[in-house]
Amino acid sequence: MADGFSVNNFEVTRLPRTSMISDSRSHPFSWFVFSLSALIGIGLFFIPAFIIRPFHRQTTSSLALAMMLRERAPLLTLITALVCFFLALVLWRAAGLQRKIVLSSVLLLVTFSAVMSRLNYFEWMFHPVDAAKFESESSSKLENPQMILAIRFGDDARAYPIREMAYHHVLNDEVGGVPVAVTY
Repeated sequence: MADGFSVNNFEVTRLPRTSMISDSRSHPFSWFVFSLSALIGIGLFFIPAFIIRPFHRQTTSSLALAMMLRERAPLLTLITALVCFFLALVLWRAAGLQRKIVLSSVLLLVTFSAVMSRLNYFEWMFHPVDAAKFESESSSKLENPQMILAIRFGDDARAYPIREMAYHHVLNDEVGGVPVAVTY
């Protein structure tokens, strides 16, 4: 035998030197493209979700960025997910246990981002209030500097705390017998 030897009828062959190269050094370009695709795919979901959240200041340019990313995210997250899955298959064979855990975790995040970019998760965060409950002015626990949004029709008046309205954005109510949709 040229590339192996025999011990007690068991054949031992030497593995080619290239198969012993550690997985971190094999396929460096594939790892780079996998990482870049994963970052783009995950960012397409998380950046708009981070920018558009209640009780945080948003600039016009940051909201424009968030809306532009949200508009393009369904297609781009699908493309990045496909690239990541293909490269994970290529990298899986040479990867050790730790790298396989990283590949699996990243694929899970990329899949989550691709699914979430197709859903209107803002509707979950900013769900409208259909049946508001009110307290009298004397029993309310509003702090003095807290701003309110107020409506009066005839003798009927309502006050809506801005803090609550900023979270829900829409409240359906009836003031003085007139149906209203209060928004902030």
